[in-house]
Parts: sequence; C-alpha cells; structure tokens
Amino acid sequence: MTRGSAAPMPGGPGVRTGRAAGPRRRTSRAGRLLRRSPALRLFARWVRRPLLPSLRLWRRNIQLRVVVGSLLMSLGVVLLLGFVVMWQVRNGLLDAKQEAAQSQAAGGFDVAEEKARTVAGTGASDSSEARAAARNSTNWRTELVEQLASGGRQAFHVVALSANSDDESSSNRGPRASGGVNQSASVPQELRDAIDQGTGKAYKAFVRITYTDAQDPEPGLVIGKQLNDNSGQPYQLYYLFPLTQEEESLSLVKTTLATAGVFVVVLFGGIAWLVVRQVVTPVRMAAGVAERLSAGRLQERMKVTGEDDIARLGEAFNKMAQNLQVKIQQLEELSRLQRRFVSDVSHELRTPLTTVRMAADVIHEARGDFDPVTARSAELLAGQLDRFESLLADLLEISRFDAGAAALEAEPIDLREVVRRVIEGAEPLAERKGTRIRVTGDEQPVVAEADARRVERVLRNLVVNAVEHGEGRDVVVRLGAAGGAVAVAVRDYGVGLKPGEATRVFNRFWRADPARARTTGGTGLGLSIAVEDARLHGGWLQAWGEPGGGSQFRLTLPRTADESLRGSPIPLEPEDSRRARERAEADSRITGDKRGAGANRLATVPAQPRAERSPLPAVPRAAPAADPTALPGSGARVVARPAGDGDSSSQAERKDITRGH
Repeated sequence: MTRGSAAPMPGGPGVRTGRAAGPRRRTSRAGRLLRRSPALRLFARWVRRPLLPSLRLWRRNIQLRVVVGSLLMSLGVVLLLGFVVMWQVRNGLLDAKQEAAQSQAAGGFDVAEEKARTVAGTGASDSSEARAAARNSTNWRTELVEQLASGGRQAFHVVALSANSDDESSSNRGPRASGGVNQSASVPQELRDAIDQGTGKAYKAFVRITYTDAQDPEPGLVIGKQLNDNSGQPYQLYYLFPLTQEEESLSLVKTTLATAGVFVVVLFGGIAWLVVRQVVTPVRMAAGVAERLSAGRLQERMKVTGEDDIARLGEAFNKMAQNLQVKIQQLEELSRLQRRFVSDVSHELRTPLTTVRMAADVIHEARGDFDPVTARSAELLAGQLDRFESLLADLLEISRFDAGAAALEAEPIDLREVVRRVIEGAEPLAERKGTRIRVTGDEQPVVAEADARRVERVLRNLVVNAVEHGEGRDVVVRLGAAGGAVAVAVRDYGVGLKPGEATRVFNRFWRADPARARTTGGTGLGLSIAVEDARLHGGWLQAWGEPGGGSQFRLTLPRTADESLRGSPIPLEPEDSRRARERAEADSRITGDKRGAGANRLATVPAQPRAERSPLPAVPRAAPAADPTALPGSGARVVARPAGDGDSSSQAERKDITRGH
C-alpha cells in the first residue's frame, strides 16, 4: 500500500511554521496559567468537583431546565409587576395624604392669622374682651398650639417656633409643641432656613417625627409657614402629620403582593412541570426504548395512547422499529449466509490448494531444467500460491471472529520475549530496507495474561508494517506497564498517515491509494485480524499518524484477563510528533525558557549501530514512570469463548503482513 512520498521533518529552533502560531493565538491567558500551574489546576478541580452532579443533572434533564426557566421568568414578571403596583399605591397614598394635609394646614394658618389680627385689633378698645386678651398675651402661642391641635386628635401635631433663635430664650416666645413632639428633632433645620428665607409661602418635607416620651418615632409629613403673632413678631407654625396609617397600608399591600407573587410563581412552576411532563415522558419512553433497541432487544415498542401529536410520534416510532427489526433480521441472515459461504469456500479450497501446492513445489524444484521464461513462471506460481495460502488462512481466521468462535488461550507471558521473537523474525526485512529496530522500556518484565500466539501475530504485523513504510528510518518499539495495563507501541518515521486514515486503516482490504492494484504485499486483512485479536483480549489497538511525520501503532492489554482498561501507560501521540514540538516551541517562546524548549524539541530518532543494541537484560531494573496523559482509546471488550474449539490455522501465520493489504 502506497501512503505517499516522504516529507522532511520540521526545521530547527529558528524555523517557525504556520501551525505553531495557531495554538498560541487561540490559547487564553487563563488556559496557559492553568496548564502551567498544578496548584491552580488542583484548585479548579476542587471547586468544580462538587458542582459536577448538579451540572450533569442540568444538562441531562430538559424538564428541570424548562421548569427552572419558567420559574425564573415568572419570578421576574411578578417582581416587575410588584414594583409597579407598589409604586402606584405609594404615590396614590402620598398624594392623597399631601392634599389632605395641605388643606388642613392652610385652614390652621388662616385661623392663626385671624386670631393674631383679632388680638391686635382690640388693643385700643376698652371692652372686657380686649382687656382679657391683653392680659393673656404672654400665653398666646401656647393657647394657639392647643387650640389648633385640639381638632387633630393624633391626626396631626402643631409646633410653634420663633423665627429668630435668640427669641427662643424668652418664655413668652419659646417653642411650643403638642402631643409630646420633640420639635428640635422633628423639624429639620433645612426646612426652618427655607421658611426664614421665603416670602410667606408654605413649605413641606418628609421627616421622622420623634417624641419626648417613650413613644416610637414614626414617619411623617411636616408643613410650615412663617406668621406674625399678636405682638407683630414673626414666628414659624408647623403642622406635623404622621404617616403611620399610610405605612401600614403599604406594608399590607406589600405583604399581599408578596404572598400572591409566591403563589403565582409556584403555580406557574407547577403548570410548567405538568405541561412539560406530558411532553417529556413520552420522549423519555422513546429514549428508553431506543436504548433497548440499540442493545439488541428489537421487540421493544412504545405504548401509544390517544390520538394527539405524541401518539402519532409513538406510532411512527413503532413502525420505524418494526421496519428496523425486519431489516436487521434480513441483514443478520444475509451476514450469516455470507460468513458460512466464506467459511465453506475457504475449507473447500484447502484440498485443491494442497494438490496445487504439491505440484507447484515439484515444478519449482525442477525450474533449473526449464528455459528462463518457464523458470520465471514457476517462481511466480510459487509466490502467488504463498500469497493465496495466506489469504485463505486470513479468511478462515476472519470467519471465526465473525462467527464468535475465536478462542483465547490466555496465560502469563512476558511481552519482552514476544517482542524479541518478532524483531528476530523481522531482521532480514529490516536489513534489506536499511532500517534499524530499537527497543525501549524493556528494563523490567512486562507481564500480562494473554495469548502469546495472537499477541505475537499482532506485533509482527505492526513491526513489519513499520519497517516497510518507514522509508529506511529507524523503527522504535516501546514497552510500558502501569496500573492494570501493559502496552507496546511501534513508532516509524515514514510517510505517515493522512487525517482520517488512523481509523480506516483497520478496515478490511482498505488501501490508502485505491488506484494502485494489489499486486504486492499482504492480503489486506492483517490489521483487521490484529484489531480483533486485541479486542478478544479486552484491549485496544489504535493508530496515530501525520503526513510526513511517521505513525505509531499502540497495543494496550489488561494485566489480567478479567480486568477492564481505563488507560494506557504509553500515550497514543508520541512526544516527538510535529504538533508536540510546535506546542513546546510556542510554550517556550511564551515563557522565554530556551532550555526547556531545547529539551522538548525532538528530531528524528538518531540511528543506533546494530552492534550497540544490547539484548534484553536478565536482571530487571526500575521501570520509567508511566505517562498519565495517555488517551483511553476506543476498544470494545469481547468476552472470550471457552477454549473448546481449537484454532486449526495456527500453522498459517504469515511473516509478510502489510498495513491495509
């Protein structure tokens, strides 16, 4: 399989590629800080962990989102409406109170002016009323306050103050107040100054009315005006109207609105919950039925009641499920017939192929007596028969996987020994290609419960592919073990893989170049069988590659046969990939750490002389630390069948397996 021409590796430290600046522009400052600071990452994880269940419930429950959204919107409407109503009621009460207070105060001011004029007009008369008024002139303000306040009866209070603060020291012109009002604290100085500077107009202000006794302060409205007393001296007369009733009315309205608002919000939430439940419940039922259908229970159907849109949706869903069941059954039957046909044909072809092989061997051994054309034909016949036998063995193996008859003979094995046998078998091909095969991570035993024959077949496939497509560069085989997993990664530096080919490379008979005829290489089933072998172990076989940057195939197996994989000790993307180097260079330019950039910048693995490659050590040493950032991959767990069915194709293993052929 031709994967394209080789491309040079990225340049040295001074080369800036077009992709290097992309991640730098897209990475935010917060993201860079989190990536560089373990403490910040730990803090973010600690803060996010308690919120994960709530966030997961919020993302998965559409009913919860609709109900919460309805509650928030109804709460906003109720609050807005409450503010508007409270504003209107408050303004209405205050306007009515001000009109009544101004009318009452205007009448009191007229009475005070009339009384002062009456006393002043009787000063030259000899009548008894005039003499009595003159005798009582010293108590005139006290009598005036009592007279004006007598009509209020706690509806208002009256306060008389001298216009000049110096006159307040006199007992005749001192401050007078009704109802125990503290006139100095209840009448603000700003209002007194405004009245002093005014032209005889009435002024008003909202104040807190305080009392000299133990009575609690209360809000009020004060209206004042400057007048003249019986002796012609100016003084200030104030009417203080408590707003206690209005405040109680506002409190009652506020309580009523709050109670009604809570009731309305709860009512809206209940209505939304009921309405959404009628829609969400059938959807949840459909989701549950769809999950059971996907699990293979094709007889599952939805319960349909009524004739509305949801009922029509359920009927359509049931019809779709019925049609899918029929189609799947037809496909299963067709697949069963195809598998049986492939298996029968493969078995039937073994007998005539054996006869043809015997005849071809006789002809091939006698090719020295033939003319050059006939001798070459004998060699081609032998080569194609070898390939035909490999294809037949692969078809038999694929038919076993398809029928679920593949058996796993697991036992504890050391993957180092398997890798050693694979490398020894691939040495002749590597010498012809000019490739050196290096092994890393073999300092300690890498033991797992696995089928040695199947694991060796997978690794042989990967190593031979890497040598054939490595363009004569080194091939690195890396072993690793961590936790409950072991892994073997095969890295080459050849033409690599284009985007999207890392998953299609495991398809049967897939080729990167469809225009090229399949005249050389393997059967096209090597990687398909390899990935089935990995799944049979409950492991993963994954591929990574970049154009011109080589590729890496990673086999991850559990240490024990009944253990599930959660990660791999070897990252799928190697540290010397082009993207990793560009990311390291971008980070080094941001931080200015040239030493770190030089340490992270990896070029092609340097060639190592074959004589310097040491064999696997007899005494184990400490293993390198596993990379915690390894990707988990995507491998389906396949439960092994009992080892009752033997595998008759054990002798049909191939040494010439190519990627996608």
